[in-house]
Amino acid sequence: MKTGGQLIVDALEANGTDRIYCVPGESYLAVLDALHDSPIRTIVCRQEGGAAMMADCHGRLTGKPGICFVTRGPGATNASAGIHIAMQDSVPVILFIGQVASHAKQREAFQEVDYVRFFGDIAKWVVEIDDAARIPEFVTRAFAVATSGRPGPVVISLPEDMLTSLAEAPAALPHTPVETRPGEAELDALEKLLGKAKRPFVILGGTRWDAAAVARMRTIAEAWSLPVGCSFRRQMLFDHLHPNYAGDVGIGINPKLATAIKQADLVLLIGGRMGEMPSSDYTLLKSPYPDQTLVHVHADAGELGRVYRPTLAINASPSAFVEAFAGRKPAATPAWADETPKLHTAYLDWSTPPESGPGAVQMGPIMNYLEKMLPDDAILTNGAGNYATWVHRFHRSRRFATQAAPTSGSMGYGTPAAVAAKELFPERDVIAFAGDGCFLMNGQEFATAVQYDLPIIVVVVNNGIYGTIRMHQEREYPGRVVATDLKNPDFAALARAYGGHGETVEKTADFAPAFERARASGKPSIVEIRLDPEAITPTRTMTQIRDRA
Repeated sequence: MKTGGQLIVDALEANGTDRIYCVPGESYLAVLDALHDSPIRTIVCRQEGGAAMMADCHGRLTGKPGICFVTRGPGATNASAGIHIAMQDSVPVILFIGQVASHAKQREAFQEVDYVRFFGDIAKWVVEIDDAARIPEFVTRAFAVATSGRPGPVVISLPEDMLTSLAEAPAALPHTPVETRPGEAELDALEKLLGKAKRPFVILGGTRWDAAAVARMRTIAEAWSLPVGCSFRRQMLFDHLHPNYAGDVGIGINPKLATAIKQADLVLLIGGRMGEMPSSDYTLLKSPYPDQTLVHVHADAGELGRVYRPTLAINASPSAFVEAFAGRKPAATPAWADETPKLHTAYLDWSTPPESGPGAVQMGPIMNYLEKMLPDDAILTNGAGNYATWVHRFHRSRRFATQAAPTSGSMGYGTPAAVAAKELFPERDVIAFAGDGCFLMNGQEFATAVQYDLPIIVVVVNNGIYGTIRMHQEREYPGRVVATDLKNPDFAALARAYGGHGETVEKTADFAPAFERARASGKPSIVEIRLDPEAITPTRTMTQIRDRA
């Protein structure tokens, strides 16, 4: 006989869980007590949204479910931001929520929420366990659901009395991974379509990739001379300095790349859904009927034909697909072979940052410095805002598992993600980018980095405004500024107050020595860049946006 809390921890251990992220709550004290004697590492966070985003980053970088525990009511609703990110990003996460005791349900008891209804549209599966004996069954099923097909978040509600009650249950067994593989007929059909194509293009996206799959994709691209683009915030899926790389297919796409995709006669979409952002509002690929011949490879059959009607649908995970197709070779040198290097040259031009701009701090030279200084395995995280353009356009990713950023455009993600990334990979450099508004949404997780001695470096790009919203505001309602100005703290002083290291950059030349001091400190650090709000994009000032409105 074991308590429900102990059964949950046993099931987590059986499914290979090595760490969890949580904010403690009295609603799941029995689970916390069981964790006391478990080898599972417990990372205590400062706000449930940050904890859920750490779990998302864990799932994003490892492919294994990130595990998060939060308390009922406000704890669960705070965590919903991270669950929405995981859903839109196809990331495996399992969120456990303490729930009111069974006798109090349906009375709007203290902090009571119906989690099946609340999370129903932003989670892959939501369940409330009302029988402790079934805990091994439901937890193992949660791992299977979170990782199979299109991965995503699972939410498990835990009534308090169920956690403290004793039950006899079978020992939990690990879930069985489910793989979807392409058939020979589909591979033959793809080979024929490629044989007829004159201007093919490959777009990589989604999850269920690993380092081996990325390497095999490179082999395929080389054998077929294929130009390859990476979907929005999936840049780590292809080496940016490889001659076949054509650029990122996301917000603010290179116009030459957009033209190449629109003019392609065959698009091979592997792993991604090609949603609103990567499709440029469904203009690169028209929905539901693309102008191009579309070959869509996805692990979830429900995504094939959901937004676009493909000419050829291949129900397979990216890793299984590239493993199967890597042995196929073209009969002769492809007709498009000479065009692929031209797209790479266009990418290199596009991803070379400008040296000048308004104000005393120039982001272009800062990005050049980071590109030269950071090792290839450095992990970069960010949330949302115009500052992220500098990372996505000018950072040239070289390796898998080096990027954690939400395709859903959620602010506040970069700092908690950096904490999780550094905890997972302590030997690697982890750099979080955040705007001033973005940082202050989950900046309290800097305290978590201090608590666990995780020397992340947070680069706060402070321009004193909600930059993206101001940019849209000036374009749509020029000169009518409202609700976008910010009065910020001294971020370097804030870092020191937390027990970390802080630096302030007010001139371009200040950045390199400030960053090196932060790196050498061995502490979690904030490097604040005080950027002129005129420098709103790499190519246009705020005044130019206002004047062109």
